[in-house]
Amino acid sequence: MDDLPIDQQLELLTTERVNPRSESIDTLSPIELVRLFNREDAMIADAVGKEEAAIAQAIEIISDRIRSGGRLVYVGAGTSGRLGVLDASECPPTFSTPPEMVIGLIAGGDSALRRAAEGIEDLPERGADDLRQIGFCKGDVLVGIASSGRTPYVIGAVAYARSLGASTIGLACNENSPLAEAAEWMITPVVGPELISGSTRMKAGTATKMVLNMLTTGTMVRLGKTYGNLMVDLRASNAKLVARTRRLMSRLTGLSNEESQAVLDRCDGELKTAIVSARCSVSAIQARERLRQSGGQLRLALESGQK
Repeated sequence: MDDLPIDQQLELLTTERVNPRSESIDTLSPIELVRLFNREDAMIADAVGKEEAAIAQAIEIISDRIRSGGRLVYVGAGTSGRLGVLDASECPPTFSTPPEMVIGLIAGGDSALRRAAEGIEDLPERGADDLRQIGFCKGDVLVGIASSGRTPYVIGAVAYARSLGASTIGLACNENSPLAEAAEWMITPVVGPELISGSTRMKAGTATKMVLNMLTTGTMVRLGKTYGNLMVDLRASNAKLVARTRRLMSRLTGLSNEESQAVLDRCDGELKTAIVSARCSVSAIQARERLRQSGGQLRLALESGQK
């Protein structure tokens, strides 16, 4: 595909084709528009579902790299880049991860989050440069996000990551793309033509957001950031999260709100530590050690205290 003129490259992309179901979209009433949007969006989950094996494999790869001290790095341009930055930025408050564990890079830097920097996406060397600036290394894992599957900035970053021997995963919404040739593993939810031709912030963007949610959430579950479906490794940085932490503490220990808060205070607000301390009748220091020996898995730490 790279050998073809740009016009011919775009003609081969399903996301650039004209959607026959929206050819008269400019004549529709608001309710007709909404119904059309909903019908098209209903197809997205099926497209993502067809990639479940690839997504599961990616979760395993990312989990293994992070357990070994590596980082997950997203790289993308435009909407793809913004979605990667968004997903990365939500990990610290949700799962109490250090900000350097999951990083989102967008072509053009942080200013491109608000103002388009479309020209940068045509420069493959800028993708490699941005990875160098964060000290990207062999132990990290890169997820290159490009709905088209042909963004030079992303492909340049993927090629650089592979040259280091790092794991590379591509995420695109078009099959047989240059990104698929560049990355070791590929996730390709094919959502078909957009309602507005080429506007990949729509169906392709939604599919991308769904996959990224699965990658980080699945990884964090594997890393022990949840107990059942409860967020037990959240960071209580505001009143709502403080109340949620106290409520989870009460639910998992049977203590009153006041008793729960007292234990949390003794454990510096660390929910998992406080739960182990209360349920296993140990000090905060001993609770942290049990969690360390259990790889941060609350369930394993509690089971070890019951033996």
